[in-house]
Amino acid sequence: MSDVIEVVWARMRDGELPAQIAASLTRLCLGAGVGILTGIIGGFIAGLYRNLADFLNPLVVFFNAISGIVWLPLMIGWLGIGTALAVFVIWNTVFFIVFQNTVLGVQLVPEVLEQGVRALGGGRIETIRSVILPGALPYILTGIRSGLGFGWRALIAAELVGAPDGLGQMIFAAADYHRSDIIIAGCLIIGLIAIAMDRWLLMPIERRTVARWGLVLDTARKS
Repeated sequence: MSDVIEVVWARMRDGELPAQIAASLTRLCLGAGVGILTGIIGGFIAGLYRNLADFLNPLVVFFNAISGIVWLPLMIGWLGIGTALAVFVIWNTVFFIVFQNTVLGVQLVPEVLEQGVRALGGGRIETIRSVILPGALPYILTGIRSGLGFGWRALIAAELVGAPDGLGQMIFAAADYHRSDIIIAGCLIIGLIAIAMDRWLLMPIERRTVARWGLVLDTARKS
């Protein structure tokens, strides 16, 4: 364990480790951002039109069953080694999770609430803004949390074979020199970053957003 701590400290001082972390996080932000945006927009549209959702569901299940890593040999030939490849793998992972959760959230909004808004004179846009969007938010946020978790794993796997830098490539390069200390250090850092993203970023956003729309009781505020 002392060897692992020593190598982490040494690579932090020379700036290599922060650079590798920054490279991985940049790719994650790009791929996850595109995946979340397209997943929410596509899922919301499909959720509003049930016939469209029924048509797309078999296609989504089919492509979601194909792991993003399976596309690597084909994508390397098309996109080459680099950021574009990693972004595609992340998008492929995040999109389907967010899409399916968004569709589910929109479709599970009680119809009686939509009828209530229309009875009060609200149009389609008002119904979406005041009822459907808040009602679907818990499912959308759950999809984002799950998508980012799986997207992070997919990114590291893609970097192992398809990136010039990043934490995955750092681990892959260390294996050539039998540097188990670097490999273990890289694995620990990957896990710690995942915990930090989930506990310090995604969970607070989820709690505050859901509480903002009045979908849960903020017990801390009430007490």
